[in-house]
Amino acid sequence: MGIVLNQSFKNTITTYLGFGIGAINTLFLYTNFLTDQYYGLVAFLLSAANLMMPFMAFGVHNAIVKFYASFKTKHSINSFLTLMLFLPLIFIIPAALVGYVAYDAIVHGLSNENAIVKHYVWHIFILAVAMAYFEIFFAWTKVQMQTVFGNVMKEIFHRVCIMGLLFAVYLQWLTVDQFITALVFVYVLRMMIMKLYAFTLRFPKLKFQKLKHQSSILKYAGLMIIAGSIAMLILDIDKFMIGLLLPQIEQVAYYSVAIFIATVIAVPQRAMHQIMLPLTAKYLSEKEDVALRDLYQRSSMTLLVVSGFIFLLIIVNINQLYQILPDKFTGGLFVVLIVSLAKLYDNSLGNNNAILFNSDYYRMVLIFGVLLAVMAIVLNALFIPVYGIEGSAFATFLAIAIYNTIKIIFVKRKFNMLPYSMGTLKVFLAIMSLGFLFYFWEFPFHPLINMGLKSVSLGVIYLILIFKLKVSEDISNQLIKYLKLKN
Repeated sequence: MGIVLNQSFKNTITTYLGFGIGAINTLFLYTNFLTDQYYGLVAFLLSAANLMMPFMAFGVHNAIVKFYASFKTKHSINSFLTLMLFLPLIFIIPAALVGYVAYDAIVHGLSNENAIVKHYVWHIFILAVAMAYFEIFFAWTKVQMQTVFGNVMKEIFHRVCIMGLLFAVYLQWLTVDQFITALVFVYVLRMMIMKLYAFTLRFPKLKFQKLKHQSSILKYAGLMIIAGSIAMLILDIDKFMIGLLLPQIEQVAYYSVAIFIATVIAVPQRAMHQIMLPLTAKYLSEKEDVALRDLYQRSSMTLLVVSGFIFLLIIVNINQLYQILPDKFTGGLFVVLIVSLAKLYDNSLGNNNAILFNSDYYRMVLIFGVLLAVMAIVLNALFIPVYGIEGSAFATFLAIAIYNTIKIIFVKRKFNMLPYSMGTLKVFLAIMSLGFLFYFWEFPFHPLINMGLKSVSLGVIYLILIFKLKVSEDISNQLIKYLKLKN
């Protein structure tokens, strides 16, 4: 766990810094510098691009991580990386041609409820391509066990740039239309910088030669398109369908604010995932079952403890947070609560996803995922017209809960491993107890002061409780190291 903790710690810091900047953008700058309609438009465009991204990447970013370690010679590695660079063009070029020929029909479908979308359809395509190749070059660095710079680019770079662009709109240096065009350019620039860094770690030498296991690689990449689409669908189908099914596109903005608050819980998982993915692939490739089981349980406990604390911070401070946001954004309280629970459950699975997508059973996971995707679309279609954004949140919660339960059962049956232990129950009870205690504890001060006092008090009690319960050797060692606690 040494390399995992080391790079995960650095990635967690950069990810939280990125989320901090994103919080300023999402909660304050977007809500004050753009109209609700244009904020909803930006959220819709990014969600649509995220849904397209797995197709544009053609599963290459997953295939690099899974198969890179299986190539031992420079010649075979170069041939493999050359294939990975050009494979996405199989989808990107035909998609561009279809978009050009069927442009009017695509515009009509996307802008049926909100006409404002029709002027920005090509923006979605360019964003999707930039996002796809960014993930490919990030995977290129992951297999070199270098994830920190990529995580900075993934979490911080574009948010800092967008913050600058939002201030440019506020100062009337940019129109809103120019802002959206500049936002697309930021994602393209991020991709280009990631490419340059990846090539400094391993510069590609183009070798167009058939690989030994090329059919397996292509089959895996193709199936990962489905897997990636499912993952992105669960993340963004709600915002996309709200934009399609509700006549007020500003509802996407209100929902996005609530979802962003809840998504903060996923930061530790995103940070640890960057290094757990190649490490899990290595253990599976080398059949190190004991090490894999140990990583499964340790990652689960570490993520549960860390994300549990973030969950508590959100729940006990949510009322004060909404007091300082514009009134029209406060309707997402239920969305925050229900999606936060789903994210907490998701984090508690540890490196479950890494095990499944890098094992020989990934085909079954795709079947589960397709069923889940259909269910998520159906539930959103049923709930959004009736309950609005609250219905979408509940649909998301059901989809994530069912999908995660299926994955836990599947790993247990095929690998005879569970991520949970008695320590998991202790942490869960601690989270619930502190949540009930601090939620109803209010100070008669300004909301920001209340949030600070409650957060500090909660943090001290939570850390001491986790340390005394001795549920995680890794976390206890970190507390001893950095806080000088004694056993």
